[in-house]
Amino acid sequence: MTTALLISTYNWPEALELVLKSLANQTVKPDEVLIADDGSTEVTKLMIDTFKTKTDLILKHIWHEDNGFKRSEILNKAIAKTDCDYIIQLDGDCIMHSKFIEDHINNATPMTYLFGSRVNILENHLSELFSNKNIGFGFFTKGIKKRTRNIHSSFLAGFYKSSLELSEKLRGCNLSFWRADFIKINGYNEDMTGWGREDSEMVVRLLNNDVSGKRLRYLGIVYHIWHQEKSRERFNINDEIQQLAIDCKLMKCKNGIDKYL
Repeated sequence: MTTALLISTYNWPEALELVLKSLANQTVKPDEVLIADDGSTEVTKLMIDTFKTKTDLILKHIWHEDNGFKRSEILNKAIAKTDCDYIIQLDGDCIMHSKFIEDHINNATPMTYLFGSRVNILENHLSELFSNKNIGFGFFTKGIKKRTRNIHSSFLAGFYKSSLELSEKLRGCNLSFWRADFIKINGYNEDMTGWGREDSEMVVRLLNNDVSGKRLRYLGIVYHIWHQEKSRERFNINDEIQQLAIDCKLMKCKNGIDKYL
């Protein structure tokens, strides 16, 4: 099984730098790294180019012009650029636990997607975080909340089973799936622009294809860096698109990844 780590980003190179630093600290490395860039400026490109000089990993920077929140589109474009069997996805503001990739790989099973836990780094800790470039967080580390999610335990994780129900715990910043399953549903729905529901709507179509979901509680941990909430002006529209996929049991979308393959 070959694995691609997919990182979405937009104009926050300071956060992405810490994510890439945590990538270098992984116990198991991916076969490829895909950075899905939704129109960042040259500063982000320069930071990525600097990281490339310090790693032997295959890293592809997929960029398109900034035309609003087009995360679904850039994720499709990035996944179209790899032939890896398995995609592990996170956002460019989520620092990885050292066993993040190992956990996703070890728990990958056919006809299943995985979604992991997210520990929150608090706003008042950001200055220290960026000045120290910290990527390690213990249970009692200051500046985090939801710290029970920071318990790493294969034993406790074993109590969680797969399901064909859409979980409220699902977050696109910590998700993995088989590329073949993703292609079958035609990937992300690019009718969904602006923040909200793009990940869960995609997952609804996976579920409609009998791909079950399993929560990686106590495994696959990321540390989400606080930021101001994005505009929700498109949320109701996106919510309606997701509800249509649920009500009509849609198995694929029309405006998806196929145009890039």
